[in-house]
Amino acid sequence: MSDALLRLDNVSKTFGGIRALSDVSLSVPQNRIVGVIGPNGAGKTTLFNVITGAYRADGGEVLFDGNTVTQWPPHRIVQTGVARTFQNIRLFAGMTVWEHLLVAQPHQGHVLRRMLPVRWADPAAWQRAEEALEIFGLTEVRGIIARTLSYGIQRKVEMARAMTARPKLLMLDEPVAGMNHNEAEELRALLLRLHGRGLSILLIEHDMAFVMNLCQQLYVLDFGALIAEGTPAAIRQNPAVIDAYLGSEAAC
Repeated sequence: MSDALLRLDNVSKTFGGIRALSDVSLSVPQNRIVGVIGPNGAGKTTLFNVITGAYRADGGEVLFDGNTVTQWPPHRIVQTGVARTFQNIRLFAGMTVWEHLLVAQPHQGHVLRRMLPVRWADPAAWQRAEEALEIFGLTEVRGIIARTLSYGIQRKVEMARAMTARPKLLMLDEPVAGMNHNEAEELRALLLRLHGRGLSILLIEHDMAFVMNLCQQLYVLDFGALIAEGTPAAIRQNPAVIDAYLGSEAAC
């Protein structure tokens, strides 16, 4: 796809003889919301780890924004415009919400200029953090230790922290896990607003109502292989997906 921001061509990954990914090809066009679904153990998080450089692909290519990043280290991939969250929330102990929004921001120049205390005096970093507080509705909890907040708010803090890096692609690993219906709906509306501002989003999620009402394109993995791709309506009716993951009730 010529307008693809992210493209994977026949990507494979093996762990001790177990094929976690098998010749997976997919793309995320500019300004699209794309979902990856499938049963537990299908290879979804491995896919994210290969894209972000946490794992090195054993075969195939990962291309982002015109660059072949297959062998790049994670920090270099982040610098090109990729930010992610994790299935298990990863917040720093003892840090406030505000501090989380400063610590993840990229900073140019000498290594000493990238030290956290310097960020407190960086007007651009302050502005990005303030914008993230407002977008994610975190202004009232800015001074609170992030890990003392409710699970749903901690999820928001993690996403807001990722957004302070001004990514071109935001990757979310099960963003509504542990959220109730109202929290999930609030997050869906927020992601649609971010998409409206030009952000591309790639997400993994098991909440099918959330996925079907948010994503424009879906890829389905099973045992490390891509078994289907298409719109949510097409995926809902795909016999292979119904058999492997959704079940007959989900297709109704």
